[in-house]
Amino acid sequence: MLNEKIISLMNEQINKEFYSAYLYLDFANYYESKGLEGFASWFKIQAKEEQDHGMLFYQYLQNNNACVKFDPIDAPSYKIQDLITPLKESLKHEKFVTSCINKIYSAAEDFMDYRSMEFLNWFIKEQAEEECSAQALITKAEFLGNDAKGFYLLDKELLAREYSAPDYSFD
Repeated sequence: MLNEKIISLMNEQINKEFYSAYLYLDFANYYESKGLEGFASWFKIQAKEEQDHGMLFYQYLQNNNACVKFDPIDAPSYKIQDLITPLKESLKHEKFVTSCINKIYSAAEDFMDYRSMEFLNWFIKEQAEEECSAQALITKAEFLGNDAKGFYLLDKELLAREYSAPDYSFD
């Protein structure tokens, strides 16, 4: 049986994951309006992944007979200054999510909840990958600067990304 603090933190994380999906859809919408279909597609896939992450927490709580609680999802708020702003905001957000996952892990460790720690190990690895890919995209975009042809080629590269759903077999 899960500790109430772990349940509460995981319920909060469900909300944060779905907020992440909203945020990334908003970034996709921005890039769509700029005619950058690859960037838009990249963020749409990110949004799907965030929804999947929320569902993984949902399923984990369900599998452990814990009550799932849904809170309202805030609208994204940020100010776009240029084409790179959403990329930087996404890295900033991923770092925030990493800190939230670490907080849940620390609580699980405090309660010697090894099952939850094992479940969270996947998210810890995933967050490292998310931060790395966000940073790599920023590095490429900054390298291009204001080179429209370069952004066009990067946009086409991002359009090739494919969605892959996670394994929902966590207990």
